[in-house]
Amino acid sequence: MGKQSQNSTSTTSKIYGNTTTNNPYASATTNNSGTTANFQPGTALDSIYNFVNKNMDSLLDEYLNPNLNSTTNQAKLNAYTNKLNSETYKNLENNIINPLSNRNMVRSSQATDLYKNLSDQNASSLSSYINDLLADSQENTASMMNNLLAAYMQGYNVISDMQNQSLQTSAGNGTTTTNSSSSSNGLGMSTDSAGKIVSILEKVLSMYSGTSM
Repeated sequence: MGKQSQNSTSTTSKIYGNTTTNNPYASATTNNSGTTANFQPGTALDSIYNFVNKNMDSLLDEYLNPNLNSTTNQAKLNAYTNKLNSETYKNLENNIINPLSNRNMVRSSQATDLYKNLSDQNASSLSSYINDLLADSQENTASMMNNLLAAYMQGYNVISDMQNQSLQTSAGNGTTTTNSSSSSNGLGMSTDSAGKIVSILEKVLSMYSGTSM
């Protein structure tokens, strides 16, 4: 007795072929687990990638907090200080010592004022130069960061293109499999169950009718 229904389902899966794609800058490998890509070791893009990842924090700190401790800034400051000292010595000799000496006024109050003015001028010149040096340093750091990040993003684009190429090639070399399955559902009663129920009904009816069926 009863009815049975049968359901069938099918699933399709893609198995990617093992593929490795290369160019002078990067390589990518694709299999059924996914795609990985890397720069070719020793290339410019590989060096930039490693340098930016390692040094961007310190470059950002240098940009936000410019200082005179770098090798470049120290060299520039020393060169300017030496030049300023040389010019100061010439200025002191030609414009202060010699004229005052000719008038026997080297130790006069006028000489003291001239010395002080020259010292103040030098301090002001040095302070202005340091401010300009720090501003230039910050600007140079910003320019370097922009150039590095532009090159870094170029490398990112190379890696993305390589991954896409590898994935497309792998998909073309892959295979597609389809799996089908079926299942049945029983509705109503089985033959054995139906027979037992009929037997019970016969006994019940015989009790009331007094006859056996």
